Amino acid sequence: MNQTEKFMEEQKSTAKEIEKVLKEIGDKIEELVKKGADAGLDVKEEVENKIQELKKNKTTLEEELKKGKALLEREFNERKEEIEPKLRESKGFFLEGFKQFGLALKALFGKKN
Repeated sequence: MNQTEKFMEEQKSTAKEIEKVLKEIGDKIEELVKKGADAGLDVKEEVENKIQELKKNKTTLEEELKKGKALLEREFNERKEEIEPKLRESKGFFLEGFKQFGLALKALFGKKN
């Protein structure tokens, strides 16, 4: 047997193995489809129960989210009232510092007499 014939024989063998594996996969898929059809009613009922449970939990979570949001808003407003005077004061210091910086640059780079 020459190399070409040997190579062709190996290719045929590989092709047959692939066909065998594909057939096995197809058989397993058919088996799963049949099992799925049998179990379909049970699964459908279970899925519907899960959906109802999730809808119920969603409502509960939405209520908790609203409570949490209200709490955060209240906390934010309380802190805002405490911090706002300090922010205004800091803003004044910042503006004054910026003004002084500008004057320092003007003095440094301004015209010399």
